[in-house]
Amino acid sequence: MKATLGQIGIGLFLLVVVVVFAGMHDFSGMQAASPPRTGWAGALGVGWVAMSVLLTRGKRDAITKDVVSVAPMPDMMLVIHASQTGFASELAARTAELLRSGSVTVELRDIAALTPAMLAHATRALFVVSTTGEGDAPDNATAFRRAAMNSPQALHGLAYGVLALGDRDYEDFCAFGHDLEHWLHASGAVPLFDLVEVDNGDEGALRHWQHHVAQLSGVTTQPDWSRPAYQPWRLLERRLLNRGSMGGPCFHLALAPEDATLLSWQAGDIVEIGPRHASGEPVTLPHREYSIASVPADGALHLVVRQMRAVDGTLGLGSGWLTEYAAVGALIDVRVRRNEGFHAPIDDRPAIFVGNGTGIAGLRALIKARMARGHTRNWLVFGERHAQADRVHVDELERWHDLGGIERLDLVWSRQPGGSRYVQDRLRAMADEVRSYVAEGASIYVCGSLAGMAPGVDAALRNILGESLVDELAATGRYRRDVY
Repeated sequence: MKATLGQIGIGLFLLVVVVVFAGMHDFSGMQAASPPRTGWAGALGVGWVAMSVLLTRGKRDAITKDVVSVAPMPDMMLVIHASQTGFASELAARTAELLRSGSVTVELRDIAALTPAMLAHATRALFVVSTTGEGDAPDNATAFRRAAMNSPQALHGLAYGVLALGDRDYEDFCAFGHDLEHWLHASGAVPLFDLVEVDNGDEGALRHWQHHVAQLSGVTTQPDWSRPAYQPWRLLERRLLNRGSMGGPCFHLALAPEDATLLSWQAGDIVEIGPRHASGEPVTLPHREYSIASVPADGALHLVVRQMRAVDGTLGLGSGWLTEYAAVGALIDVRVRRNEGFHAPIDDRPAIFVGNGTGIAGLRALIKARMARGHTRNWLVFGERHAQADRVHVDELERWHDLGGIERLDLVWSRQPGGSRYVQDRLRAMADEVRSYVAEGASIYVCGSLAGMAPGVDAALRNILGESLVDELAATGRYRRDVY
């Protein structure tokens, strides 16, 4: 940094004064070979010190101004989301919108793009986070959890709020939200209000969060955050896909909306089904979610649903309604939810698709969408039980492979002797090919069982590619999962 002209002028003035002062004194008390030379040297030294102090002060002031310029504004609010199926992202966007309606400056950020340094410079932050599986962080939060949450950070100037989304059917309800809150507290941050838990989208809990946000924004009227109403869709088809299987019956379903304008979604999106009793009466219980197995160009919304039974033989709430109780031709309560975290890239980079069982639904839609764009660098690794009885859409997949829509097709049968038993085993056996695809820019999509398959595939990928690269792929959207 340069000193100001005023500072330079003052420095020169001091130098002249010191020179005059030196001429009036012989510095006789100092030990020197030549008193006159020593006096002049001392004078010049004092003058240089004076100039240095002024220049250093100017530089320090300039640096201080630079630091202040990058610090957040006092009323800045960070809104951070960690989402597995898109619901947390949706609520974070609504939170940011409500804050902005009160003229609060907001920065909406995916947790994958968050660093401890950003939080250290922030004064206020709201976190909207989900929990997936048995207490796991969403995939886009994995890198942040590894990099930042293993130990406390210096966040003493931060005030925060946490909205934790979860499902009480799981033992570790809202676990990631609680882990995040504990880490923030240990890092010296202070809560704006108590953590808000939301069970399966409970509207009462969401209104509680909305009330806190409204107080922060200063607005007195609050928008309606109710979830979109179900729309009637007609069940057009129900077809058994695995006759003779040792596993549960698996069905292909096709539904069409009464309102044709609703035939709109992106591959990777999720459908929510409002279940009913066997008699057809609505059930006041949580909705059930399924991966969409088709694209709008198919003219219908396709699902792949396995019939589930409790230990006492009772049919599962959602699967029982869809696979047995609802008659073909009946109206089904449906709403489609955007799941941006499982959308495919629009460019022609290669892609690796890995799944098992009903996970073929989400992968089928993604591959259909890519083939429609002419993107054929698709490698599918799909696993089921038996090659004869469990050919869930396998005939179709083999046809796509023959036509060139799927570049590579690896089918893995867990009940067949010899070869790889599970999809994660096949990945390890093809480790060099996995590395080659990823080096060419491939994204990895995993869909299917959370128990066994998903953690097994994750472990295989980390073994093949390394921890840091897998975390980087997740943070940059090249490793995406729809697991349940």
